[in-house]
Amino acid sequence: MNWILSTNKTWGHLEKQFDWVAAMRDVPQDALYHAEGNVAVHTQMVLEALTSDIYYKALPASQQELLWTAALLHDVEKRSTTITEQDGRITSHGHARKGEYTSRQVLYHLGMPFQQREQVAALVRLHGLPLWLMEKTDPVKALLGASLRIDMPLLALIARADVSGRICNDQQQLLERIDFFQAYCEEVGCWQGPKSFASDLARFVYFHKEESHPEYIPFDDLRSDVIMLSGLPGMGKDRYIKKHYADWPVVSLDDIRRQHKFKPDDITATGQAVQMAKEQAREYLRKGERFIWNATNITRQMRSQWIDLFATYKARVRIIYIEVPHREWVRQNYNREHVVPENVLMRLLRKLEVPLPYEAHSVEYIVE
Repeated sequence: MNWILSTNKTWGHLEKQFDWVAAMRDVPQDALYHAEGNVAVHTQMVLEALTSDIYYKALPASQQELLWTAALLHDVEKRSTTITEQDGRITSHGHARKGEYTSRQVLYHLGMPFQQREQVAALVRLHGLPLWLMEKTDPVKALLGASLRIDMPLLALIARADVSGRICNDQQQLLERIDFFQAYCEEVGCWQGPKSFASDLARFVYFHKEESHPEYIPFDDLRSDVIMLSGLPGMGKDRYIKKHYADWPVVSLDDIRRQHKFKPDDITATGQAVQMAKEQAREYLRKGERFIWNATNITRQMRSQWIDLFATYKARVRIIYIEVPHREWVRQNYNREHVVPENVLMRLLRKLEVPLPYEAHSVEYIVE
């Protein structure tokens, strides 16, 4: 049975069902780009444009629901990012980035399956890419990275609905940009599916080195393996290690904190724990020995600093992301030895960035 956000898709019902939909009516938009009115008016026009599209109608019901949900959420965080500048212009910089987090949080609570949820989150985050591709520092890398997250035809559909669902003087020019986006995707080989790299190492090098080429085949001189666990507290990372990697050495920030009786909210102590963990990791890396890096690792910035360290020592890094449904997560946290307060869990959930396929040499998703 396909997952459905709401069986009643009338706007009035959606406003009553979801406070984040109701909030859209109070968010203004710049008349130069959105003469149709506020975010609620625009979103309804986008949904109408999407569901009227012949390509949308040809999709399976599950993909239609995925796209419809993404369209409903695509501007959800204009509510928190919209400001009126000194010159009177209305802007909402960063709304797509924040919208990704909100979409992930909302849909996790509503039980949308992991793969579909992450596609919605990607569509919300990237819905402006077809319009502003050529403003990117490296347009090709932006395209290839996006193709590893979402099918490009779906992204083009959302972008086209976003443009069609507004009133502006440059609408035709924006639609032409989407046509160019498709042509560029076809040229670099990511329209019909994600770009295929020669190896995991080739993909890793391409996305982690500036001025790299997607066809470059690096020499594989990696000498050790590191598994990085990623997941919110209480998701079952420790249990997963015991079940599948009991014979691997583990570097654990939580274990170090408990061993030295560091308080979680003590910034100085946290810094000490990180340095201790880093030195333990370096010992394994110097010897070329495998180990597991066990921490929450829920943000890209947090993960990247460790991956950069491991890669410097020529380690092959595999991220294993672990997630269970919301109800199970709450139960597991309640039953664990070191319970994390619910308000802390919710704060961390709002910050969660699920690992992207190109962050490490390989990324595995263990999701119930």
